[in-house]
Amino acid sequence: MSNQPKGLIAWFTHNSVAANLLMAVIVVGGIISAFLIRKELWPQSNQYQIAIQVPYPGAAPQEVEEGIILKVEQAIKNVDGIKEVRSTAREGVASIRVYVEPSYNTTEVLNEIKVQVDAIPSMPQDAEKPVVYERRPEQDVIWVQVYGDLSEREFKEYAKAVSDDLKALPSITRADVQGARDYEVGIEVSEAKLREYGLTLDEVASKVRNSSIDIPGGSIKSDTGDILLRTKGKAYHGYQFDKITLLTRKDGTRVLVSDVAKVVDGFVEDDHFARFDGKPGVSIGVVAVGNQDVLKMAAAVKKYVAAKQKTLPANVKLSYWGDSSKFLSDRLDMMLSNMAMGGLLVFLVLSLFLQVRLAFWVMLGIPVCFLGTLLVMHLPFVDVTINMMSLFGFILVLG
Repeated sequence: MSNQPKGLIAWFTHNSVAANLLMAVIVVGGIISAFLIRKELWPQSNQYQIAIQVPYPGAAPQEVEEGIILKVEQAIKNVDGIKEVRSTAREGVASIRVYVEPSYNTTEVLNEIKVQVDAIPSMPQDAEKPVVYERRPEQDVIWVQVYGDLSEREFKEYAKAVSDDLKALPSITRADVQGARDYEVGIEVSEAKLREYGLTLDEVASKVRNSSIDIPGGSIKSDTGDILLRTKGKAYHGYQFDKITLLTRKDGTRVLVSDVAKVVDGFVEDDHFARFDGKPGVSIGVVAVGNQDVLKMAAAVKKYVAAKQKTLPANVKLSYWGDSSKFLSDRLDMMLSNMAMGGLLVFLVLSLFLQVRLAFWVMLGIPVCFLGTLLVMHLPFVDVTINMMSLFGFILVLG
């Protein structure tokens, strides 16, 4: 009767080829996983959220609450799968966030909420169409700054161009311009001109509102297919508002907006102050959405900034700041350096008391274990990312 120990470990000790083959699979798989596994600053929350945004221009927070939020909450209260509803009323906009029970399908709940919200019959007349969408996890990655000696309009145009360039990069989908006021067209009506032409302020406002719209005109059926008709009349710039007709006389002459008012292309009246390196500027916030890799995103932004800066005029500068990926890369570097120093220390100490070959294999077990962990983390049914929390666990175990 054999007295040899039994078990998986004992079997591997007597089958060195299988043990070495398993180690090779772990090492190769771990190295591949280290490049493919997603890197994010913090682990994503498992809360499923649906957002409802309803713009209500010019309304005070109390009007937003009474006119929109209470009606939306009443409309969706009987929708199955809702765990919690949080609402915020701000000047000119209503924001409702719906938390969905994990056991329910978020898309189905979203569709039901959209049906109920669209069916609300008594929304305020000036409120815009509700926007219902699923909120995906977001993390701020890095900020890009456009600064220098420019006018406010030039700053906004440069920042918009930089934002479009960043969103065109393969690893980036969101780059939001912040710190710049929204455009606004102001129509300053002269009271004397109104009396001269026999008009009222309400008539001017009504004409401008009814003339600056896009109207669908149906379709025309033909042998080659249907032709969709649409009248595009929405005005976006001052010179377009100037040409809106307010009154047509019997002799064919017309009274235009420019005859009774001064149209100004400007910005909304809002407190605005932003400086970078002593110069006024505008920021672009790069945001990681869903499963995007923050290290790849930050590297792409830095490469773009370095290349773009060479093509800008002398009075415009481009820089980056607030790089949150640095915290992740620093912790990753700390883990790797601790692993190298710890492995060397284990090898030196064991070499003093054991055979050098045995000390080497014990030391080699440290990186093999970590690579095996990375391989398991990258498996589809595990789906664990490299983030600040998981790296802290690595460092803790390494100690």
